[in-house]
Amino acid sequence: MQRSTPADDDVALDEQGGCHGHQNFAERLPWEMSQSIFSRLDPRSLCSASLTCTQWRRLILDCDQLWRRSCLEVRAVCQREVDRDRGDGHSWKVTLVRNYVCSLVKRDWLAGRYSSVRSAEELYERRMCPLDVHAWGEILEAELQR
Repeated sequence: MQRSTPADDDVALDEQGGCHGHQNFAERLPWEMSQSIFSRLDPRSLCSASLTCTQWRRLILDCDQLWRRSCLEVRAVCQREVDRDRGDGHSWKVTLVRNYVCSLVKRDWLAGRYSSVRSAEELYERRMCPLDVHAWGEILEAELQR
């Protein structure tokens, strides 16, 4: 019995950056099934998968609906910003990219993770982004309720 090598079991890249090998489900499955698999990934994993090969990149970047679920999760924290971007005609992916980091920062502020900060120096190691006056109003209101 001949044993397979790790290279036999892995998805390999050809010279043009395309995937090949028997593990490449995206080549073998109907588009709808590949989309269903990719739709279960979080934004970071989706971005990583898009770097795997040209075919996966095309599948992921060409399907705006793959980004919708994550964008709606961001909307739970940044409704005004997401609605504005979608109203301006931005895709789900662009809207997610534009608002993802700020949604994490705002979620941390609203959860009280910065309530005990005593000086600006304590914030240097933390992720930050610009927030508008409405976001700061929400954050201050949450702080007053604590």
